[in-house]
Amino acid sequence: MTIDLRSDTVTKPTPEMLEVMMSAKVGDDVYKEDPTVNELEEKIAHMFGKEKALFFPTGSMANQAAIKLHTNPGEQVICDKYAHIYNYEGGGASFNSGVSCKLIDGHRGMFTAEQVLNSINPPDFYHSPLSSLVAVENTTNKGGGACWDFEEIKKIKSICDEHNLGYHLDGARLWNSLIAKNETSLQYGQLFNTISVCLSKGLGCPMGSVLVGDNKFMDRAIRIRKIFGGGMRQVGYLAAAGIYALDNHINRLKNDHEKAQEIGGMMDSLSQIKRVEPIETNIVIFELHGHVDEANFINKLSSHDIHIISMGSGKLRMVTHLNYTDSMHDKLLSLVSQM
Repeated sequence: MTIDLRSDTVTKPTPEMLEVMMSAKVGDDVYKEDPTVNELEEKIAHMFGKEKALFFPTGSMANQAAIKLHTNPGEQVICDKYAHIYNYEGGGASFNSGVSCKLIDGHRGMFTAEQVLNSINPPDFYHSPLSSLVAVENTTNKGGGACWDFEEIKKIKSICDEHNLGYHLDGARLWNSLIAKNETSLQYGQLFNTISVCLSKGLGCPMGSVLVGDNKFMDRAIRIRKIFGGGMRQVGYLAAAGIYALDNHINRLKNDHEKAQEIGGMMDSLSQIKRVEPIETNIVIFELHGHVDEANFINKLSSHDIHIISMGSGKLRMVTHLNYTDSMHDKLLSLVSQM
């Protein structure tokens, strides 16, 4: 029994998802003639109370398109030092949009409105980059699946409005936050100019992300997607997976969260573990004591066909997901308890 906890991107489509994929009606999406893609985009736009949505092959491409929509070369994006757009998108902000990042030293990938205010460069001081966008990530990947305080997000929105800054949400795992915090997509749609949401993580689709926003921003999004090479043809087969997942896989995320909590509790009892970061959703990040060899720890799990990843600096990560079953969970807890 292989237990793969490296990421929630390792899932396979369920039989029910495959069935709807194979029966999907398709067309050429570059001509906007794929009815299933159109249905997915309309569905997500409605969920967030926005005017338009656009299907992307990856979350990184959706985020990079959003950055380009909000900025001009030479400008600056304000984000956390843990932000996915800064750490895990190949330097795309500088390569694709010619912008730099002003990094906030936040807590677990989250920052305050006051920190945003202090990060804004004076617009009339032409020696520094022009601040043009604030990017928030919810949940935070490198922060261990942490969920933002919605009231702080609202305060940041006020500052963005006051200083004429764009406001983008990297919502790759927003579905997890909505379940954990009992919030709604409409709440987020009311605050952010653009939002990217991922279908291939917690929702278990084989691929795909969607960028959503109002026409003011989204009218140019399809051109930017084309420039980035993201135009797709009969992609309704994959959009059908997204529609199925939105209807069937959001509420079940609480099961992933519960399993992550139980894993964290077990890890916290091990002598090799220095600390386990607070767990709110489906990501478990823990730190080994300095005398514990990281490679040996990982290899010991791997010898039992349990696979996790290192995040560097002695920190390791496990991510629960759709294909992590109850029997796998029982096996993991049993083995870990004996380490």
